[in-house]
Amino acid sequence: MISTLNQTYQFVLASKSPRRQQLLHDLGLQFIVRKSKLEVEHYPENLPEQDVACELARKKAELTELKNDNELIITADTIVFHKGTMLGKPKHYSDAFQMLKLLSNNTHSVITGICLKDKDGLESFFTETEVHFTTISDAEIRNYIERYKPYDKAGAYGIQEWIGYVGIDYISGSYYNVVGLPVQHLYQKLKSRLNDD
Repeated sequence: MISTLNQTYQFVLASKSPRRQQLLHDLGLQFIVRKSKLEVEHYPENLPEQDVACELARKKAELTELKNDNELIITADTIVFHKGTMLGKPKHYSDAFQMLKLLSNNTHSVITGICLKDKDGLESFFTETEVHFTTISDAEIRNYIERYKPYDKAGAYGIQEWIGYVGIDYISGSYYNVVGLPVQHLYQKLKSRLNDD
């Protein structure tokens, strides 16, 4: 536990993502995992890019039950946008290949929306990071997909994996946001909330 936080809540992470679970653990918080009941991710088509991830995180929070008044539920959704087009999780090999071809030698945005839910209601916020890929060859893309099978990752890649080592030229913003949870932003929100209680 982090000594600067007065952990008065029982934290609940509504995510099955092993990356988010590890990051929250590394932040020093004690928490339990409770899967969200959101099965299909839909959002209004006219939403600005920054609002899509927040909307999906809010829906996850709304569908995750508070089991007592002391719980604080944390939900998150990470989305990749390339030139205005959302790149979700690839459905199959060719889908992943086409996504990585689009990202090669281009800059894209990674936006993570987070929602905090307690007995008093919902609070949502987002973090955005710009990521630039250098040119990656077809052989490199095939090697990555075959070895890492990135079908559970928005944009078909994990920055912490081999493709990040060889392909990402630079980023502007939070590295951990691209991994899937902007822990610095989350920590500041929790610190403000807990220290105000």
